[in-house]
Amino acid sequence: MPIRTAVPPRVLTVAGSDSGGGAGIQADLKTMLALGVHGMSVLTAVTAQNSLGVQGAWELPVEAVRAQYRSVVDDIGVQAVKTGMLASAALVETVADLLAGTDAPVVVDPVGVSKHGDALLAAEALDSVRTELLPVATVATPNLDEVAQLTGVRVTDESGMRRAAEEILGFGPRWVVIKGGHLPGEAVDLLTDGSAEHWLRAPRHDNRHTHGTGCTLASAIASGLALGMDVPTAVQGAKTYVTGAIEAGFPLGGGIGPVDHGWLTRPSSGQTAT
Repeated sequence: MPIRTAVPPRVLTVAGSDSGGGAGIQADLKTMLALGVHGMSVLTAVTAQNSLGVQGAWELPVEAVRAQYRSVVDDIGVQAVKTGMLASAALVETVADLLAGTDAPVVVDPVGVSKHGDALLAAEALDSVRTELLPVATVATPNLDEVAQLTGVRVTDESGMRRAAEEILGFGPRWVVIKGGHLPGEAVDLLTDGSAEHWLRAPRHDNRHTHGTGCTLASAIASGLALGMDVPTAVQGAKTYVTGAIEAGFPLGGGIGPVDHGWLTRPSSGQTAT
């Protein structure tokens, strides 16, 4: 077996653990491996979680999060960072401060609730997300529930997605992806920097096993950026990868199963995400 000497691009995820393996740190690292980058992690919280929901969540101390981040970034370095579940205002503020001093693109998935509706962010942390975390984001990736949490805008159609994007961009990210997967019809997302608009459309697959889609999309975008893609190219590749993962999603337990992060490696896939 040949010995590999080239170092792949490095991507750091700052997020919570999903004990069921479908979302969170576990989904992020699987996505990064599938897309050809080296994934690293800063754990912010531990959840007891399965296909039925979140049974418990425990955030880590600020000191533990800061130490993990500095340990990785100061020695190994990063080409992109992705954030997910940050749990509390203290952790949001800590992570935002760390990101502000890191010379790498940042993808912020402003995780507020789980796929099952369980709260993953304290209500008092929303102001910190708006004023400290989103301003350091290269790309923010809120779904429609998170848009409502952050802005009060309730999106019911594609024109509402444009208004939502304007509101989120007002907090300071360079680009925003408004994920419209909760709307009826085809799965449509809006990527914009306030000037250029990219409407990303894909067929809606009749598969309820979609746990981890948000984490997976944000991690795939970060992976693309680390590989040197510009934002529109990275987001389009991530959309293709997630669409395939949703199509291949499989049942686990008695509830909502995960997307298949390894679908690209299956002999029958016959597709690529780039």
